[in-house]
Amino acid sequence: MPHEAVEGARKAFLTGRSKPLEHRIGQLRNLQRLLVERKEEIAEAIKKDLYKSEAGTQLYETLGLEAEIILTVKKLAEWAAPRPVEKNLMTISDTVYIQPEPLGVVLIIGAWNYPWAVTLQPLIGAIAAGNAAVVKPSEVCVHTSKVMEDLLPLYIDKELYPVVTGGVSETQELLRQRFDHVFYTGNSVVGKLVMEAAAKHLTPVTLELGGKSPCFIDKNCDIPVACRRITWGKYSNCGQTCIAPDYILCESSIQDRVLEEIKKSIKAFYTEDPKTCPDYGRIINQRHFKRIMAMTDDCTIAIGGENDESACYIAPTVLTDVKGSSKVMQEEIFGPLLPILTVRGVDEAISFINKGEKPLALYIFSPDDKVIKKVIAETSSGGVLANDCLVHYSVSALPFGGVGNSGMGSYHGKFSFDNLSHLRACLIKKLTMEGINDMRYPPHTAKKLGWARFFIVKNPDLGWIGRMVLLAIVTVVAAVVLQVRRGKGGVGGARRDTYLTDLKTMVNITKRT
Repeated sequence: MPHEAVEGARKAFLTGRSKPLEHRIGQLRNLQRLLVERKEEIAEAIKKDLYKSEAGTQLYETLGLEAEIILTVKKLAEWAAPRPVEKNLMTISDTVYIQPEPLGVVLIIGAWNYPWAVTLQPLIGAIAAGNAAVVKPSEVCVHTSKVMEDLLPLYIDKELYPVVTGGVSETQELLRQRFDHVFYTGNSVVGKLVMEAAAKHLTPVTLELGGKSPCFIDKNCDIPVACRRITWGKYSNCGQTCIAPDYILCESSIQDRVLEEIKKSIKAFYTEDPKTCPDYGRIINQRHFKRIMAMTDDCTIAIGGENDESACYIAPTVLTDVKGSSKVMQEEIFGPLLPILTVRGVDEAISFINKGEKPLALYIFSPDDKVIKKVIAETSSGGVLANDCLVHYSVSALPFGGVGNSGMGSYHGKFSFDNLSHLRACLIKKLTMEGINDMRYPPHTAKKLGWARFFIVKNPDLGWIGRMVLLAIVTVVAAVVLQVRRGKGGVGGARRDTYLTDLKTMVNITKRT
């Protein structure tokens, strides 16, 4: 099945039908129809997998996809058009541009925590860029994977965009095939395996991973507002969000206030008993339940801690007495545990952050722009957000992606289109203006090198100098032509006419500028 799906997608791509903009836009609009017309089926499956409410499914999964499709359809002609670039003196008479073109067949391996959002978002980019794409939803979300397998072929071209379901063996079989790009969302352990498999075919990859996203709270900030936003960012989807705040760094003097305000926010969002709240999710399966609960062994549970393995339920939990060596600090939590570590100030917070791998997101809560700029300047992360959580993901004009251990490559909006396109360099010359090329042809002399240095190294900024420099270029070209030809014993009548024609061409170019 995986092999046949890949071969079928490549055969369909080679027909060329994925390339016309009309086809791409039609497929994208069909995808939007799917999200609107089948929202009940989508929500029902996600509720079975992650216990998300229908409103939560739309808010965190499908509304963003609809917005992405609308933006892409609106901008596609602009993104796909040739992109003129700045010329230099050597190419002033040429046509120079970048032409985005499809890569070919893309493999998209989705994740289970937001199974529609992180699978269809790269698919939108793949379709927009004119590619074929093999879609592999996560087998961990059993019900959602089945719905995706059933519904996608009803709305979009099933040969160009086949869905392959199954577990580890099917994914491994897919990775043995040759693709033109692999887009994987998940964890760094599997990410390394994906990259290793892709390397055998020299296939480029986009890896959207994760990591321990830190959250620094300045003692001078509005703590109730900060804690409300952190509580929302941490416990949405039961903490199973790649950009959720993984841990808090704050001074010991405000730790009790932080605990108090987080407790208030948990109650306000999820009631006294989150287990009965329809807006509070569940851990995806018992394996992850056990993994998360094991992280609490060497810490103090300050808030929450209630759990039910049979229901994969873990209450919103805050941990204190946490050290850098604690179990909860050794890997990305990906669950509803929020450790608090105390530091002596922003400098110690920065030092702690920099000792670990570069995170996917970094959060700063402070009213002081100097503090915010200091943290940004002295750390590195995939993205950074001051005084809120998660919402940078929703800004299509920002690239979303990791750095180092948290991933490579970025997407969303135009970044998805560019990431899944080949930006082809194009230069179109005419078989005229040959006189100016004499400086590059053998025999190479000091005089030719001098002129080449002017044109290449001393190349002026045409955007600033404008028409007057272009007029000067004509003079330079004339000098180059005459000097070179004198070195060869003079210019004959026929050759002189050719050079004069070249100069007239340059003058015409100048007039059009």
